Amino acid sequence: MNRLPRPASLTRRIVESLGGAIVAGHYGPQQAFPTEAELCVQLRASRSIVREAVKMLTAKGLLSARPKRGTVIEPEARWNFLDPDVLRWLLERKFSADLLLEFTQMRLAVEPMAAMLAARRGDAAAIARIDEALARMRAAESGRGDALESDIAFHVAVLEASGNRFYAGLRDLVESALRISIVVTNRSKGVDLASVEDHVRVYEAIAAGDAERARAAMQGLLDEVAALIESTVGRSRAA
Repeated sequence: MNRLPRPASLTRRIVESLGGAIVAGHYGPQQAFPTEAELCVQLRASRSIVREAVKMLTAKGLLSARPKRGTVIEPEARWNFLDPDVLRWLLERKFSADLLLEFTQMRLAVEPMAAMLAARRGDAAAIARIDEALARMRAAESGRGDALESDIAFHVAVLEASGNRFYAGLRDLVESALRISIVVTNRSKGVDLASVEDHVRVYEAIAAGDAERARAAMQGLLDEVAALIESTVGRSRAA
């Protein structure tokens, strides 16, 4: 007999299904959402699991309970764009180069400062994790690793090395968006891999404790990303 999925696993699957459907526009804004009883039948799940899934979607800003109207879809402007799931659903199910550009602009406000702080206060273990991610990027260049995963690991390691808990708390958000952003920018450049040398410059500055050089190196890396995405936006609008 096959084992039934654990409640936490089933709840997560329901959140993924409903959240993706909402973001993809399968339900219109301000329209009534299926009732708890209807969802239980549709999803073949218990009331407690459905209720928990709806609570999670409400916390993400996708749903709200309205007096005499029940649960309704919130307009997109009220969604929590800083929630990794919401950003991922938006980029995967309803891809928008404009949204990706906005996210990159946020990265420009955060990651150069994170690199600067990493150079100033990153401890040996944190800097070693950046170096490890860089080694994985080099290995991916010669076909001995995953280029996307190693690139993500590098940027997450820099955020964590900053010693700033708010920056480190952005790791899941950055990871979610990078899975789309890296593919788009590499495609724009006509290559399958990120420029390892650009990342080397960031690492070397951090390891040397040169805060301003670390900031400038990360700024330059992200300026190129923003320019590539802007060109994608321009092509999309022209089309």
